[in-house]
Amino acid sequence: MNITVIKEIEEAQKKKELPQFRVGDTVRVSNRIKEGEKSRIQIFEGTVIKKQGGSTSRATFTVRKLSNGVGVEKTWPIHSPNVEKVEVVRSGKVRRAKLFFLRDRVGKRSKLKEI
Repeated sequence: MNITVIKEIEEAQKKKELPQFRVGDTVRVSNRIKEGEKSRIQIFEGTVIKKQGGSTSRATFTVRKLSNGVGVEKTWPIHSPNVEKVEVVRSGKVRRAKLFFLRDRVGKRSKLKEI
């Protein structure tokens, strides 16, 4: 009984239109941040290094960028109401499902070829 209730709630919260992006793409994620009563949108731009969860309602994606020489990674659920939109800036050519090797690279070596 509890499983069916959980599935109904998850289905109700799913987004109708999913953003179309792949691992290796450089994306611009617009994230809604609530601070007290106010809310604002913060943009995080980086490379998608991981997509996980397939087509389920619990699917997530991880974006990595370098900020002042320090690697920053953020993970969001695809169906999160806090993710306003995901824009693809450029598409990268990759041959892996997970790009964890980018964590060891800095500068030009961390760039991916464009499709």
